[in-house]
Amino acid sequence: MSLKIRLARAGTKKRPYYHVVIADSRAPRDGRFIERLGHFNPLVAKDAKDRLKLDLEKVKAWLAKGATPTDRVLRFLDEAGVMKRAARDNPKKAQPKKKAQERAAAAAAAAAASGSAAPAGEAAAS
Repeated sequence: MSLKIRLARAGTKKRPYYHVVIADSRAPRDGRFIERLGHFNPLVAKDAKDRLKLDLEKVKAWLAKGATPTDRVLRFLDEAGVMKRAARDNPKKAQPKKKAQERAAAAAAAAAASGSAAPAGEAAAS
């Protein structure tokens, strides 16, 4: 059984409120869970004390049993100092793809061709 520490949505429409729960990974997001570990209210200011409440002792116990937190919960645990979250870095994702690179090269070649002709035209006009 694969255990996850994740967020289960509660609250009403347009007013989200999340419970931090330990659940089987195959269970529905808002469905069956094993234990509630805390809560998260995203509508409260980020620096407010009651935005996030976690029972860190229970969290540490479940982590020792092999539960894996989801990315959002891992961020919370990193802020609390329970777990370390590795920084993500994918520099290739931001680079333009093949067609965009070809277009940029063609535009640069066209600009260079018209750029070398423009100063000659300006010199002739003077």
